[in-house]
Amino acid sequence: MSVDPASYRDPSGHVHIVDGRVFRTVTRHGLDEFLAVRDSGALKPLVARGAVIEAKEVTDAPVAGPDVALVLEHPRLPVISYPYEWPFDALKAAALLHLDIQLELLDQGICLSDASAYNVQFRGAEPIFIDYLSFRRYRPGELWLAHRQFCEHFLNPLVLQACLGVPYHAWYRGQPDGIPTGDVAALLKIHHRLSPVLLGHIVLPSRLQRKANDGAVEAAKDAKTQGLSQTRFKAILQQLRHFIASLEPKGVEKTTWGSYAKDNTYDSSEAAAKRRFVQQFAEQERPSLLVDLGCNTGDYSAAALEAGAGSVIGLDGDHGALRGAFARARSERLNFLPLYQDLANPSSGLGWNGTERPGLSQRLGAADGVLALAVIHHLAIARNIPLPEVIRTMMATAPAGVIEFVPKDDPTVKTMLALREDIFPLYSREEFVRAVKENGEVVQSQVVSETGRELFHYRRSR
Repeated sequence: MSVDPASYRDPSGHVHIVDGRVFRTVTRHGLDEFLAVRDSGALKPLVARGAVIEAKEVTDAPVAGPDVALVLEHPRLPVISYPYEWPFDALKAAALLHLDIQLELLDQGICLSDASAYNVQFRGAEPIFIDYLSFRRYRPGELWLAHRQFCEHFLNPLVLQACLGVPYHAWYRGQPDGIPTGDVAALLKIHHRLSPVLLGHIVLPSRLQRKANDGAVEAAKDAKTQGLSQTRFKAILQQLRHFIASLEPKGVEKTTWGSYAKDNTYDSSEAAAKRRFVQQFAEQERPSLLVDLGCNTGDYSAAALEAGAGSVIGLDGDHGALRGAFARARSERLNFLPLYQDLANPSSGLGWNGTERPGLSQRLGAADGVLALAVIHHLAIARNIPLPEVIRTMMATAPAGVIEFVPKDDPTVKTMLALREDIFPLYSREEFVRAVKENGEVVQSQVVSETGRELFHYRRSR
């Protein structure tokens, strides 16, 4: 039985996905800690309020092995996402969840063995902790051994964007084990170093790491022999929680597409027509998992959910738009998760053998609906991707969907072509329709603007 690539490192147990069901084995190595935490009952309130994923012990699971002591089954989440894809506020929410769980359990003699951001996933826009084997008994006086990991997975990327205005996504994607503390410390300005949190959790630890790297191992060991009282441990966690809760992303107030939903080329009647078309599609197709390519602030994702879509994963590359989308998803409690993504360079497989963190297309394999509204011209013209390839890839995402064609007479396309040569003779409605029909059929279409923007409901050839 093959182990899920994301869980192969843990000697305490592994995740297996069999026929759509998610099982977690607990090995003899991890059994004592698991049973101690289970029998304490401390996780029950966290599970009840959705902070920790549900788990039930099963005896008939199709997974086995000489070292397997027991097996858990978890509900399967629609899509697995990664911290380098999360908008700032999603990573912040995940960090706060991790700290809140740690603080709540510490009083009950339980702590977390690590601080991996990959132990958090999302249901809609709400974070949920998924790794039962990270829970263990707290040992009085122990250090927070996961401090460095917490900083590199959570604190450092948040500080990078909040204090320096540098989005962390490309950096994090390039280093999926987290952004090194020393790298962030080197970028901080003098006034940043006056912050007790930045000084204590980034600047001083980076100096200690340099000493260890320079050969002063004993000095580093001395710092680890001090011990940490439970009171001090809680104080550190509370300090980090207060600091992270106060962070706001820098530089996303005015982005290119952040206000597009309110300031676009549609008048109110045209926007309403577009919304009705999307809702009719959702009513007809009833997609259980819809992918919204170029979701912006989530207007049409919300419309699809209202009309019958089960859940939506939104993809966009504008930080301001994503912030609005995530806030909307949380405030309206939508089953909608917006993720940062460059559609011309989507997340690929990363980690050991390129399989530990599967690429986006693999993780979206269960999608049965797609929206691609006001996006093809950004790929075909702005990024020079041939129109037939754009259509083929979009239709490969899901067996049914809505794609919007934006003609060259549209003001947005005119602006895109104003300062460059028009090398796109095949960018036309005729070529668009031909490309759709090469991969499936047009169910219906509707012109929704005076400039000729047209929506196409397609079904892909099986």
